[in-house]
Amino acid sequence: MSVMDKLLQAIATLGPIGKLPAPGTAGSVVAVITGLYLMSFGPLILGFGCLIVLVIGTIASEHYTRITGRKDPSEVIIDEVAGQWSVLLCIPYGTPDMLIWVGAGFLLFRFFDIVKPPPVSTAEALPGGIGIMADDMVAGTLAGICLLILSYLTGNPLF
Repeated sequence: MSVMDKLLQAIATLGPIGKLPAPGTAGSVVAVITGLYLMSFGPLILGFGCLIVLVIGTIASEHYTRITGRKDPSEVIIDEVAGQWSVLLCIPYGTPDMLIWVGAGFLLFRFFDIVKPPPVSTAEALPGGIGIMADDMVAGTLAGICLLILSYLTGNPLF
């Protein structure tokens, strides 16, 4: 196995984190922590980071599926990072109750990622790395929309 193979596998699984019990949840926790750090530099940095993870994650997860011969291995969790970061872009950052919003976003993202209602299930059916990444981006989008609606209804609109 080449160095590039090992690097792409480590990216796809977030190193050893993909081997933990409940790897999707573990990956989402890591994503929230790292996403909040990036968000401290501003939403543009987090958005740019999300795009980079989306591109690199698609390549890494595609490579991982080819090497293992498995369609959507549970240990591939780079998709959780892109999906959860997209949710963080929809929270009212810097407000006193920000952590409540982060927690709600985490729970909503995990709900949509686990239950996979359409259009999440439709995105998951796409082939290879695109499908792996797309379903989490759709789950993140749905969770983000829910947060934006909730923030508007509670008088804390993001925009």
